[in-house]
Amino acid sequence: MLLNKLTQFFAECGTDEAGRGCLAGPVTAAAIILPENFFIKKLNDSKQLSEKIRENLKPLIEEGAITFAFTHIHNKEIDEINILNASMKAMQESILKLSIKPDFVIVDGNRPIFSKLGIKTSHGYNFSKNEIEHLKSIPNQSIVKGDSKFMSIAAASVLAKTYRDEYMNMIHDEFPMYNWKKNKGYPTTEHREAIKKYGVTKYHRMSFRLLPEQLSLEF
Repeated sequence: MLLNKLTQFFAECGTDEAGRGCLAGPVTAAAIILPENFFIKKLNDSKQLSEKIRENLKPLIEEGAITFAFTHIHNKEIDEINILNASMKAMQESILKLSIKPDFVIVDGNRPIFSKLGIKTSHGYNFSKNEIEHLKSIPNQSIVKGDSKFMSIAAASVLAKTYRDEYMNMIHDEFPMYNWKKNKGYPTTEHREAIKKYGVTKYHRMSFRLLPEQLSLEF
């Protein structure tokens, strides 16, 4: 059973991301603050849930939240600052978008959420000095497998995944031959065969190994 909170703070924020391992599309993060005793049946790490269950949970999470936000970091920025930094930045941006400042942040994983702040990018949003100081002032803790332990991280996981899936469904219509509506940009055999046949798009992450035989790819 998921725990409601790690601390006794009122505004404890959970955050998580989706799409780190994809070959195309953004990495997407969400941050959320839930009320005391928040509970939704079936809520869990988004990877453990079917697409239908995630879609059913999404409005329940949003209606029950005190505040939530999400952020897409797109492929060009991922290529510029690398996927780890992009994932962390997506969570940091989401926290900044919340309508109230968190008292504490818990994040899935084993890396401090604010270990890198203010990375300059020419393809995305650059934090101001005040925003960097704002983030630095928030106590936080990383929790391995936190999305299967705490309600707020699980909720953020579901939101990140569903908002990213919505985006991939949208760009699928532009490039249907890659079947992003089904594979969501992950490195499936089908996706890689389409890259091999049709080449790359403006949504592909060029810093990733798109094909095993990378040199055969036409740019």
